[in-house]
Order: sequence, then C-alpha cells, then structure tokens
Amino acid sequence: MRTETEEIRDNLKYLSLLARDYPSQAAAASEIISTQALLKLPKGTEHFMSDLHGENEAFVHILNSASGVIREKVDIVLGDTVPEGARAELATLIYYPNEKLPQLKERCADEEALEQWYSETLLRLIDICRLVSSKHTREHVRACLPSSCGYILDELLHAHFEDHDKDLYYGQIVGSIIENGRADKFIVRLCELIKRLAVDKLHIVGDLFDRGPRPDVILDLLMRHHDVDIQWGNHDVVWMGAAAGSPLCIMTVLKTTLAYNNLDTLEGGYGISLRQLERFAQSTYADSDVSRWIPHADPRTAAGDLNAAARMHKAVTVMMLKLEAQVIARNPDFDLQGRDFLNHIDFAAGTVDYHGTVYPLLDCDFPTVDPAAPTTLTAEEAHVIAGLVRSFAESERLQRHVQFLYAHGAFYKICNGNLLYHGAVPMTKKGSFAVERFEDHAYSGRALMDYCDERARRGYFAPEGSAARQSGQDFLWYLWCGKLSPLYGRSAMTTFERLYVEEASTHTEVKDPYYTWYNEEAVCRRILAEFGLPGTSHIVNGHVPVQEKKGESPIKGGGRLVVIDGGFCRAYHEKTGIAGYTLVYSSRTMSLRTHQPFESAEKAVNENLDILSQKNILETENHRILVEETDEGEILREKVHDLKQLVRAYQLGWIKETRCDDSVW
Repeated sequence: MRTETEEIRDNLKYLSLLARDYPSQAAAASEIISTQALLKLPKGTEHFMSDLHGENEAFVHILNSASGVIREKVDIVLGDTVPEGARAELATLIYYPNEKLPQLKERCADEEALEQWYSETLLRLIDICRLVSSKHTREHVRACLPSSCGYILDELLHAHFEDHDKDLYYGQIVGSIIENGRADKFIVRLCELIKRLAVDKLHIVGDLFDRGPRPDVILDLLMRHHDVDIQWGNHDVVWMGAAAGSPLCIMTVLKTTLAYNNLDTLEGGYGISLRQLERFAQSTYADSDVSRWIPHADPRTAAGDLNAAARMHKAVTVMMLKLEAQVIARNPDFDLQGRDFLNHIDFAAGTVDYHGTVYPLLDCDFPTVDPAAPTTLTAEEAHVIAGLVRSFAESERLQRHVQFLYAHGAFYKICNGNLLYHGAVPMTKKGSFAVERFEDHAYSGRALMDYCDERARRGYFAPEGSAARQSGQDFLWYLWCGKLSPLYGRSAMTTFERLYVEEASTHTEVKDPYYTWYNEEAVCRRILAEFGLPGTSHIVNGHVPVQEKKGESPIKGGGRLVVIDGGFCRAYHEKTGIAGYTLVYSSRTMSLRTHQPFESAEKAVNENLDILSQKNILETENHRILVEETDEGEILREKVHDLKQLVRAYQLGWIKETRCDDSVW
C-alpha cells in the first residue's frame, strides 16, 4: 500500500496544475474549509418529468410550479393568515411574472395603493426566496442573481436583524426600490430566483417530440435550464436520426407529424418547407382515396387543408415503406425480416402475405410502386427526399436542439441512487435479460444499453458518407421501432397493419416481458444490481402510459420502480384518466405528483388556475439527506482529498507557492 508521500509524488503533475487555481497553502486550505462545509448542506431538490410529447404549455406550467413545490413554499411562508385566493395569486405571479404583473398593477386604484401593493409583494417574495435559498450557500445564491440588482437582493436575502428593526430595514430598501421605479424589475427577478433555487436538477425521462404542438419550444427552455439531463425516448432518437440526415428517419418523423396535422413544428418551429412534398403528393395522389390518411385533428393546431395533409401523409407512408425495406435488407441483425411489407404484396390480387397468412389490402392504390421492384424509389420520390434531407440538415434550430440532446442526453442515467431510463431493459419470458446480437457481438442488460448509446452517437458524429454513419443512422431508426430496442419495448410497430389490414389481431403490439416482470421486486432489484446500485435504490421509468382510471398503479416492484408516464400528452388523457405524473425528490422525501389536465396558460394567468395535483409520498427519509450522501458529495470529497495533497506538497516544498497570503489567516 502506498504511503501518503508516495501518492503525492505520483500525482505531482496533476497537483501542479491544481496549484494554478490555488497558488498558496492558504488558498487551498480556504477551499478545503468551504468545500467541507458544503457537504453538510441539505441535498438539492430533483424534479423528474417524462413523455412531454410537445405539450409546451403544460410543460411550462409544471416547470414553473416545480410540480407544486413553489405553491408549498408559498403556503409555508404565508400560512393561513393570508387568504387562499391571495396565496394562489402570488403563486401565479411567481409562475408567470411578466404576464401576471400588469394585471395585478391595474387593480390598484391610485399611486398610493400601487406603492402599498409593491411593498407587500416584495416583502412576501423576499421571505419565500429566503426559504428556498436556505439549502444553498450565499455564494451560490449570489451567482444566480443578475448583476444589475444582485447586490441589493443579496442584502435583502442575507440581512442580519440583531441590530436592526426588520420593518425599518426592509422599509428603507424596499421604499427606495419603489421610489426609483425599479419595483417591476425586482419582482420579476425575485420570481425567477425562487424558481431557480427551488429545483436543483431537472431530469427528462424521454420523449420530447411528436403529437403535441411545440416540442421546439420545450427544447428552447431546456437549453436555458441551469442543470438538466435527458434520457432519450424512441420519439427523440428518430428526430435525432432525421437531423443526422437519415432519409428513413425523416420519412418517419414526417409520417407522425402529418398523422397529427402538426405541421407548425416543422414549418414554424424548424423552418422546414414541405412545399415540394405537397406538390408531389398533390399531383401523384390527386385522384386517390386518402380517407385512411386524414390526420387526427387537434384544435390547437392550424386546421389547414386536411385533404392536402392526407395526400402528403399517404405519399410519405409509401416512401417510408420503401426505405424501411431497404434498411431491413442491409441490416439482417435487426431481425425484422418479414416486415419489409412491399416485398410481400401481390399487387394484382390486392393482398399481402403477412407472416404466412394472406389478407386483403384496405388500400390497393400504389401509383409509385413498380411491382417488379417494389422498394425502389421513383425519380420524383428520390428528388423530394433529397430536398427534405437538405432542409433538415440546414435547419439551424433543429441542429442546435439535436446537438443539445446528444450533449445532455444518454440511454440511461444513474443519479443519487436512482436509475433513470425511458423504455425497458429487454427481458425473456423467463425473466432473464434478453440477449441481442449486433455486429457479431452479443449484448444484454447494461451492456446492451451502453452499446445502443454508442451506436446512436455514430449516426450523428461519424464522418459524413462513412459506413459507420449510415450504420448509426439505420440503428437510430431501429431504436425507434425494433422489437428488442430498449427504447421501444414491443414486438412490432404496427403502422402498416393499422393502415392496410382490417384484421384487428395484426394490430396488436405485444409488450416486452419486462413490462410483466417489473411488477416483481426481486426483478427490479436485479436490474438495479446490473447497473451497480443497491436494492434500496429506485428505477424511474417512462414510455408506457399508466392507465390510472383502470386502477393501474405507477408504483411497481414493491416500490423499487415508478413509472412517471401518466399521459402528459393530451392525446392520452382519455386513455389514462389523468394528465401525467412527475416525481419530486427532496432532501426529506420522494413524492409522486399526479396531475389533472392543464387548460391553458391564459387561464392560468387570468384565473390563477393551477394544475390540480395529488401528492403521494413514496418514501420518507429517516434523516435529512445531505450533500455528502449524493453523487456531488463524492466529487466534493475527492476535491478535498486532492486539495489536502496540494497543501502537503506545498509543505514538503515539492510545489512552490506563487502567492504568499498566509497573513490573511
């Protein structure tokens, strides 16, 4: 075993670099003291969300309210002495300060009433801000403050009242803020600071895209968040593949977008023109029956010409089926043979050989398909696809968003004793981890997740035009719908069957055995062990909406696993009976929040309507969790260890101090 001096000597190169930041014993010792103090602070609050599916307004409200955490702080600070309506109003102001502030000011009859309201509101916000800042160091809070008013807010939040009358001290500062016309700015800054300090980390457990109106708005907000991570969902990876230039992923994205008539995401959000596709669809399918391709109408999206959207929907579907067959042919290890449906259609008879059973087709109109070469694109189709590939590649906003997903996202995350992933850890019917072979290697469990992560990154970052890049892009599509994809977790995505085959049994998408086994605590503990976690940890899962109205519980495996997909997307509300779950993990409790449908941001602002939520405590700690018990605590302890070695190196004379400031001690 190495002695302390031997370890220091071995690390001398690193310690010399560390000395640039701490050029003296005093500087290093000071950092040790402050870092060790940090370890004794309470753990910051973590907020978990999943399956947002473009529901930007509901997302903004849940984010602003921190799933009810902000309202809880308001109630704690103001208590029953302040009427319920006034507390709801103040909470709404914190959620939407720029929208709510003008309304509240208009109610003031005169200048004196406005000044009184300003004073009361500022004092209340200061008290709430002091509560949410109690977990943080003064240095951290100061770093969160805007430079324009940071000094004043710092004084208000950290004042000492032993020698001051509270009302007098506050009155002077608050009065000056109002007198100098800065009250609006300070109110907005305080509201933003409260939201910033209330939640330390935000975890998004997959599926930002599709169905809802504006996933791009959600991604803009996530990019501005102070600490966010994302566990990719299958709806995310197919957009990542589209941005990478995969023609099949682009057709798949367009298929879903057109199915929900959500063109604003592409045209308004990402500046991707569909004009060429629309002209092609109009001329090619002008006389076709497109009734089966009429989009699901969402009243929040522009109605437009549904028949035009249906023609594009059909055109894209046929091109997608051709490209699917090509990808399946060049990737035999995807094990999707038989799902290259265009190769199994008898176009003269109007039937399809579906895994040995022949069914009549519900639509036999294939004007662009050559029965002798059914998977070959026509020149016009190839031209349309090439234009769309360019448009996706040239969308700067889409590329920024996808680069953010790669930088802040992964297949799974282990954080503070919790294992986060979107879909499933594929399993066999006997409950063992399913083995899958790719590129002549077998993978299962965590190794499969790691492999999928690595190959998904190839699709975007491998050199343009390389075999590795195409392989990665094909794999991004496989992750969207492959039967052993950890992000999909079903036997097949039955898009073709639902459009072309009447037999209902062919429409069934059988869930991976994982979704039966995750009800067993022993299996959940085995999954946790596979990822190096103890059996007391938790799995946070998304992807499959919990049907609460049928009595299904989101809590599985004896409390070891919680599913937080409760139907955030409006399209699922009727099926699930609720509008989503979120999870809040504070220093004292882990709580599941069950949300009812959110009407609109306008109603929330005008009527102080919050999302109705029910709080269910999953676990209460027998002591308050401190930073030293978290992943951050481990990093800080390593930092202290390194700094102590640096101090010792200074003392031994192996590293020379470049600044002598011991006199300050």
